[in-house]
Amino acid sequence: MIVDKIKKREPTAKRTENQVDIQVGKWIKCDKCKEILYKETVRANSSICPNCGAYFRMHINKRLESMIDKDTYQRFDFDIDTTNPLELEDYPKKIRGLREKTGIQEAVSCGTGEIKGEKVVICVMDSGFLMGSMGIVVGEKITYAIEKAIELKLPLIIFCVSGGARMQEGIISLMQMAKTTAAISKLNDAGLLYISILTDPTYGGVTASFASLADIILAEPGAMIGFAGQRVIKQTIGEELPEGFQTAEFLLEHGFVDKIVERKELKDTIYNLILLHK
Repeated sequence: MIVDKIKKREPTAKRTENQVDIQVGKWIKCDKCKEILYKETVRANSSICPNCGAYFRMHINKRLESMIDKDTYQRFDFDIDTTNPLELEDYPKKIRGLREKTGIQEAVSCGTGEIKGEKVVICVMDSGFLMGSMGIVVGEKITYAIEKAIELKLPLIIFCVSGGARMQEGIISLMQMAKTTAAISKLNDAGLLYISILTDPTYGGVTASFASLADIILAEPGAMIGFAGQRVIKQTIGEELPEGFQTAEFLLEHGFVDKIVERKELKDTIYNLILLHK
């Protein structure tokens, strides 16, 4: 029979003691230098590549851990859930899947905490949840945080990362731009400090609303910041874009960003700004 003529595969050689299995999920590749890095080493280095200094994106919990004094963060507790205004079949399923994968309920977490003893209201966005897109819940949470900052007379800190408004929620997501902008205007009238930190990437309706309305705009090195993407802009104007266009360094040079701050220096920088404002 033909089956009898098929040569059997030789058994795989046994591993020697000096061969090491690479555990799934324990390693990460740096997009800049292409090095394969141990995740725990990267995390211990503030999510910065120890080889080339490139910045990895940070999870909400890791960001809060690096910025807020231990055991001082209190998340705002209010009952609000993501809706499906366009009645898209896959949208609720995608939201449930992201919640299980990321361990967070939405693309932003808001609450109060202390930075070296100074109490603040802080919002942290996460690119891992639909690219940090701003839907109804994100807009409402940020607006609520702004109103609480006014009520408590506290500085407001927002870490921005977003691909823009959430297209799955249609025009209602765009309305969050007006809502958050109006709330920031009230914060300004109250004379309270607002610091925005732009991380990679910050785009779309978030850039066009609360992200760019701060008293002081900081950015992480190399962060991409803009409204529309480079490809769209290039096709629209029909011209080549300047080198480094939309990077934090380019925007600092052109006056949009006040200062680029290394991740390891962010907490000290924000603390000093709060003291100066006081």
